[in-house]
Amino acid sequence: MKNTNSTVIFTDPAATPGDETLSSASLTSGRLLAKNAVWNLVGACAPLLVAVICFPLLKAKLGTDRLGIIALAWGIVGYFGFFDLGLSRALTKLVAEKLGEKRSEEIPAVVWTSLYLMAGIGIAASITSVFLIPWMMQKLLKIPANLERETILAFYWISLSIPVVILTAGLRGVLEALQQFRLATLIRIPMGIFTYLGPILILPFSHSLIPIMATLALGRIVAGIAHLWACFHVLPPLRSNRSFHPSFVAPLFRFGSWMTVSNVIGPILVSFDRFLIGAIISVAAVAFYAVPNEVVTRLSLIPSALVGVLFPAFSTAVVSDRARLAFLFESGMKYIFLALFPVTLLLVAVAQEALRFWLGIEFAHQSTSVVQILAIAIFINGLGQIPFAHVQGAGRPDITAKLHLLELPIYIAGLVLLSRNMGIRGVALAWLLRVTMDTSLLAVFSWRLLPENRFVATKLPLLAVGGVGMFVIAMLLDGLSAKLLFSIGGGLVVTAGMWRWMLTSREKLALWSGLRGKHAFTA
Repeated sequence: MKNTNSTVIFTDPAATPGDETLSSASLTSGRLLAKNAVWNLVGACAPLLVAVICFPLLKAKLGTDRLGIIALAWGIVGYFGFFDLGLSRALTKLVAEKLGEKRSEEIPAVVWTSLYLMAGIGIAASITSVFLIPWMMQKLLKIPANLERETILAFYWISLSIPVVILTAGLRGVLEALQQFRLATLIRIPMGIFTYLGPILILPFSHSLIPIMATLALGRIVAGIAHLWACFHVLPPLRSNRSFHPSFVAPLFRFGSWMTVSNVIGPILVSFDRFLIGAIISVAAVAFYAVPNEVVTRLSLIPSALVGVLFPAFSTAVVSDRARLAFLFESGMKYIFLALFPVTLLLVAVAQEALRFWLGIEFAHQSTSVVQILAIAIFINGLGQIPFAHVQGAGRPDITAKLHLLELPIYIAGLVLLSRNMGIRGVALAWLLRVTMDTSLLAVFSWRLLPENRFVATKLPLLAVGGVGMFVIAMLLDGLSAKLLFSIGGGLVVTAGMWRWMLTSREKLALWSGLRGKHAFTA
């Protein structure tokens, strides 16, 4: 990619030598967005297939308690990926804006300044976590006495990987801003698979958590190195121009300061449930909740695949083309509904049978309602991801941060109350109520920032309420045949109705073209 006003050349790994691709304007082109959304989805879903196979093996070999502790580790690693004071998201937005403003010569300075700041944050977080781990394991969580020392030593390995996890998030943000999702996915797939396969590879030699966590930490280091190589490959000036530029610190932290609030509170809103279960109920209950949760929440990969592509596109278009921004927003919402609703309906309907086949009768008894409630929550949260990306892409991370501050005490109070009275089912219900409030408020603020988009105020509530109504009916059905008939038939009817009454001719053409590998989201 070459900007005529800049000396920086960006290369597309898929292009032939000497080919200059992707002007800054084309970063919002339909064909590129559709292709990158597919790559994003493939990269997110491929590890899930491995996870489905690995969970029963880990349960059989390690037991429920150790499996629950590993689930906590996965949550902690994911949490620290966001603990970067908002710099990874700020970096994505700032790089996308530089491209839209035709100032790509400034991108290497922005990238390295961000990485130096993130490295310092990661080291500080790693040192802090080393001191906190013994207290967490001994006082906060209900770790069985025979596993306490083993768990503490294992989590020290997780602490050592924190700086790499944070830097990897920043490097991936650079690739996303440049719409290099294909290259990022080629790295993401083997690394995501290793997250679940790594512990399996250790089992022939040891059932201790210590080598398992060490293996996961080493995998994160390899992932970080691979992302650094990818950024060097796509953006060659990064190899030589590695200076720190104080002038970019303020813009990064101006956006990132509010993102920090979201990045600290957001993962709490997503992952605090399993920690509370470990503290109030038991580590075994964490497994009954977190293992199906790991799979069910992967439904969010469907909207995330599209939203991850649209965020840098929103950041590029918001300053110059509001009509295209509104079109991308509305079309994205409809496509997410079409992709997410049939899968969610089927999962809600056959949750009990699927759990019995996958993990046995005990998990089916303990976790069926959890899976159903979480699936509905993921559906609602998926609809909220595009207004979330729009609000932040419009340069208003303060709105999402303030919403998270508002939701946090309400969510924690509801979580404690419902968990004490309903167990892990109450935990799932608290999360459903929280994401419903979050999506509703995000839709309102998004509409205020983009009033041209009337879809949010007119058709979105109808879609959400109608979809949830069908989910509730599916939960009440008995018999596998009736469940399959309702879910498959209902999915087809709703999809046909969407096609007939919700999609415009322009969107139908865009969708067909996207499915055939041609232009989608065309203006």
